[in-house]
Amino acid sequence: MLPSCRFGFIMRERARLFVRGMSRVLLEKLNYVGGSRVDVMSSEKFHVVEPATGNIMTTAGVSGAEDVENVVKSGVKGFQKWSRLSGPERGIVMHKAASLIQQRVDEIAELESRDCGKPMWENKGDILFAADTVGFYAGLAANLHGEHFQLAGGSFAYTRREPLGVCAGIGAWNYPFQTACWKMAPALACGNSMVYKPSPLAPLSSVVLGEILLEAGVPPGVFNVVQGNADTGKMLASHPSIAKVSFTGSVATGKKVMEVASGGVKPVTLELGGKSPLIVFEDADLSNAVSGALLGNYMAQGECCTNGTRVFVQKQVKKLFVEQAVERVKHLRVGNPLLNDTQLGAVISLQHRDKVVSYVDSARKEGAVVLCGGEIFTPPDSRLSGGFYVSPCVIDECTDNMKAVREEIFGPVMCILEFETEEEVISRANDTEFGLAAGVFTNNLQRAHRVIAGLQAGMCWVNNYNVQPPQIPFGGYKQSGFGRENGEVALSYYSQLKTVYVEMGDVDSPY
Repeated sequence: MLPSCRFGFIMRERARLFVRGMSRVLLEKLNYVGGSRVDVMSSEKFHVVEPATGNIMTTAGVSGAEDVENVVKSGVKGFQKWSRLSGPERGIVMHKAASLIQQRVDEIAELESRDCGKPMWENKGDILFAADTVGFYAGLAANLHGEHFQLAGGSFAYTRREPLGVCAGIGAWNYPFQTACWKMAPALACGNSMVYKPSPLAPLSSVVLGEILLEAGVPPGVFNVVQGNADTGKMLASHPSIAKVSFTGSVATGKKVMEVASGGVKPVTLELGGKSPLIVFEDADLSNAVSGALLGNYMAQGECCTNGTRVFVQKQVKKLFVEQAVERVKHLRVGNPLLNDTQLGAVISLQHRDKVVSYVDSARKEGAVVLCGGEIFTPPDSRLSGGFYVSPCVIDECTDNMKAVREEIFGPVMCILEFETEEEVISRANDTEFGLAAGVFTNNLQRAHRVIAGLQAGMCWVNNYNVQPPQIPFGGYKQSGFGRENGEVALSYYSQLKTVYVEMGDVDSPY
């Protein structure tokens, strides 16, 4: 998912090293069904690990067939109540939910930092962005409408935009709360209910979202949470009472979700991986370009699908760009995500940490030059010694065919490539199976629009990167997925259109 567009808010005066006094109930009974936390019926369990320390925070149940059946039944009951409300009535409740999220931003961000390892300042921005998203769709709920068509002889036709039913959301671990809101908000605005399955690597905050919605006045069963693994997701996507599936995650898993959902001929929205190009031309404001490259590589420790990890810099300014980038990256502060001055926290897991470092080693073996970082990092505080940290990395002298350049690393690793001409860089930027995002830095207005028009990517920026207000659509080209989240267009993916013809005269029949 994308990082928030809020970067400058004020942090609390006093930072805490670890969460003190957090209610234990937040870490127990992580299925949320019919307005209550419930235990799973399956005996299978999984550990929820805190990336910053490597410690086990809690143990959760893997939902089996009976659990999935119960949560879907809850969604059906919730849909029957929620869909009967008018759009304005739904909007009022959703506005209250947005307000409650804003009021609890500190609590949710703290839980999120423990759950996925990102710094508090970044999580606060994510939560506030999530609140904005819910508020945006609350406004749209009151304005859902069809069209009227005047026909010959006084007859007419009209369309109705109606909900689909029970929608399934399957989320990723890098933006847990925000991803849940991106899926939940347009679904509920259209009158649907939702069963949401978070990633088992970051399962905590979606349950809190369910409780906030209930407090705001959303009827029990309208938003439910089911925990589990890939098998749980498969059962959910294939359930006959699920009308639509929205998935965020890897390309490989997205293909499986689409295959399973096809058995029920149900619509699917896929937001998958990326290997996005960020292009810096010689006439760009170099300081801004470096800032954009840092936003496009180190937000969420690099665990962001839109990140511009292939940084193409025009030959004339490459040396200066590299010098400025390395100087700034070397001063980034890595460590405890709950401290005010931390800029990069921990990556999601031990296995992922080792995978990120292996990509750096691969680039070095293939002839690239590692200018800084890319190593396992151990913070000086001994209480963090078991955490999963990687020092932010800049790799120069990269070529297009290197493994680190072609595959999604999903870590704090920037690969810099040199180019000479506009035509060349467009061709090289498009030479990938992905097409999620792209960025261009230039002060030439005509060039900016010309290059953007030539790039095969669904979300593009000019002279900025990783900024995503809820009003604008988001989604990819090629194997980065299809469908759109955010923006008014998302409503079309959570509703269906009914056309009604009304005859005002006699029936003209040849029979």
